Amino acid sequence: MTSKSKGNNDSTESINTIKSITQWIAIATLVYLLISSVGMIGAGFKGATKGQASELFQFATNPFMGLIIGILATAMIQSSSTVTSIIVGLVAGGLPVEMAVPMIMGANIGTTITNTIVSLGHVRKKKEFRRAFASATVHDFFNVMAVAIFLPIEILFHPLEKIGGYFAGLLVGGENVSVKGFNFIKPATKPVIDFFADTSAIISENAQYIILIIFGIAIIFLAITLIGKLLKKLMVGRAKAIMHNAIGKGPVAGIFSGAVITVLVQSSSTTTSLMVPLAGTGVFRLKQIYPFTLGANIGTTITALLAATAISGDSAVFALQIALVHLIYNSSAVLLIYGVKNLRKIPIRGALWIARVATERKTLALLYILGVFFGLPAILIFITNQF
Repeated sequence: MTSKSKGNNDSTESINTIKSITQWIAIATLVYLLISSVGMIGAGFKGATKGQASELFQFATNPFMGLIIGILATAMIQSSSTVTSIIVGLVAGGLPVEMAVPMIMGANIGTTITNTIVSLGHVRKKKEFRRAFASATVHDFFNVMAVAIFLPIEILFHPLEKIGGYFAGLLVGGENVSVKGFNFIKPATKPVIDFFADTSAIISENAQYIILIIFGIAIIFLAITLIGKLLKKLMVGRAKAIMHNAIGKGPVAGIFSGAVITVLVQSSSTTTSLMVPLAGTGVFRLKQIYPFTLGANIGTTITALLAATAISGDSAVFALQIALVHLIYNSSAVLLIYGVKNLRKIPIRGALWIARVATERKTLALLYILGVFFGLPAILIFITNQF
């Protein structure tokens, strides 16, 4: 190798290193904005409702309405991370945790629309489409099944709310593990929140708090979208290598790698959508992809936990409580449904059945997406309003 080519290689390496460092700094900045935006939503709702936020949500006192709101919001936004971050902000602003729990469950169902849509890219090749559609819809069946099991229990006995509240109390309010004494998040995010609060007041004094909420939601959208794009550039190449190495080593490795990659990419939709083409082309079988998908369900809870760190004061324990509920619910669903052999098989059988039907009649695939993510919630809303 000549000294000239060696110099060029060193120069390219330096440029790549600088580029990588810049991207990580950008991610850190966006995480800071994400945390600040959740604080903005909480402050906006507190101001708009003057501490009486529960009245604002009287339309959703029925837990089924909360579930429907979670499904529809996530299906339209195509990001459970965004929706759960907003829910954390709403709880900080006064939304009862009891009402937020079904919303979190609904967000799990709504997020599966992305990889189901991705599977339609294989629609021209019959065998590929059947494999891809099955690998996508196994996530749907699992999340619907989890809601069918856990929601009635939660309505009757509130175990998730109670367990989440217990651990949140330890982390926020306990004497030994209290974070109150060294909470640096509030002073760190205060300048950004104050800036947007002042800007909102300048735009419209009467609608100041509503505008602040809109700013918060907009920044969450922007931050999560950009974080996802940057992390894809930094991590997806490595993520694919990890997938190929880990998925073939058994279900525990599959769940673990799915969780880790989703934490890194900050999007379960991205993680599960990466698997659809691999399933379609036959690189991985449905039984291998299934546990990886469940790991993505666990990994996606990191965003709500991150968002909860933005909240301080009296509402901090409730914000952390709903974030912990998300983690506990998703982990418990994996342990119960995947841990029990007879339950474990149900999502696979459902996915294989719907894939066979959709392969024979392609229009049914589109009807399935519209029906599950939009038609079913609409029917439930109609039924709920009759009682």
